Amino acid sequence: MSLAIINGHLIEPSLGLSQPMDLLMEAGVVTKIGTGLRGDETIDARGCIVCPGLVDIHVHFREPGYESKETIASGSRAAARGGVTTVVTMANTNPVIDHAGMVEFVIRRARETACIKVLPAACATKGMKGEEITEMAELKEVGAVAVTDDGRDVASSAVMRRVLQYAEMAGLVCMTHNEDESLAEGGAMNEGFNSTALGIPGIPKAAEEARIDRNIRLAQLAGARLHIQHVTSKEGVDLVRRAKARGLRVTCETAPHYWTLTDDAVKTFDSNAKMNPPLREQEDVDAIIEGIKDGTIDCIATDHAPHTPTEKEVEFALAPFGIIGLETSLALTITGLVEPGHITIERAIALMTVAPARICGLDAGVLQEGSPADVAVFDPNAAWEVKAEDFASRSKNSPFIGRTLRGKVRHTICDGQIVYSA
Repeated sequence: MSLAIINGHLIEPSLGLSQPMDLLMEAGVVTKIGTGLRGDETIDARGCIVCPGLVDIHVHFREPGYESKETIASGSRAAARGGVTTVVTMANTNPVIDHAGMVEFVIRRARETACIKVLPAACATKGMKGEEITEMAELKEVGAVAVTDDGRDVASSAVMRRVLQYAEMAGLVCMTHNEDESLAEGGAMNEGFNSTALGIPGIPKAAEEARIDRNIRLAQLAGARLHIQHVTSKEGVDLVRRAKARGLRVTCETAPHYWTLTDDAVKTFDSNAKMNPPLREQEDVDAIIEGIKDGTIDCIATDHAPHTPTEKEVEFALAPFGIIGLETSLALTITGLVEPGHITIERAIALMTVAPARICGLDAGVLQEGSPADVAVFDPNAAWEVKAEDFASRSKNSPFIGRTLRGKVRHTICDGQIVYSA
């Protein structure tokens, strides 16, 4: 059974394609890119952009241990609704993903329940305690695609150096959550004017920036690759920029909320505006946008972090950190970056497909003859309102509920199968 997508505008960043083209898929792979194509089944993509399925290398699907927030199945449906066909899940589940059996569990559950491709990252240290490194070669052998203690940074510089060395030897990228916990301890939002005015304990930018600087220096010492997760501040962007200028193999990501919102969003005490790292100030938002424009920031990820309403509907300082993002990421990118003219739609798609796939060495993010038939079809001009009841995620903790965004996913195809249609 073949599937054709016709009358769409194909954007394929790895090939430099951006023009009207048809796409033909069969047996889970792309078989033909051209014009006048027909299949046993046809999707008319008139007025839409056709691109590789989006790739998100930073999501929390909460299974095992926290299934009330999200499961691999529900998280995959949320991803599909956002045009995402490949995700890398973080390892801070319960139990954590720090040995081969747990990696195999995630892969098996994804095979049984997910509608998209779910690839696990494993812990960098056993138990995420920052003391003893994991068996990285074994973790890679059974399917881990990266190592990270995301949610925590490795406090010991000596241990972090060994993490980077062994990850390099194993052929895995190390992705770091950059936070000096002693500086951030007790904080609930960005430290600054608003935290003082609101009486909420603050987290200084230096808590993030000091660890970005340290981890870059350790990567240089170890001769290893390093991926900096969720950059939020002006100085953080500058540290990565300077590292790249020195020829270091450093990449970084940011998330849509960091160019869309400032810590002004906390003024209503909405706990859906609480995430870690926290929302920063306008100068930081401007720096994030500039870092995307000049290539310092390599890719867009969501840090999709579901929490139940019961957890979030408490005093701001007591609420857990994190927001969901898979279903709004593409629209926030179009609304906040493409429409204002900061970047082109072609650049936006590259940031969400081929770029993140390359960081983790994934067979994803491209549409070429013979490649996996993972496709997103979206209308870049369609406006829609973010509504809690429409989310496919089990959780609804989004600060964008009630906002009107532009860019609507019409179809998501994974391995040649339609997994979402609007």
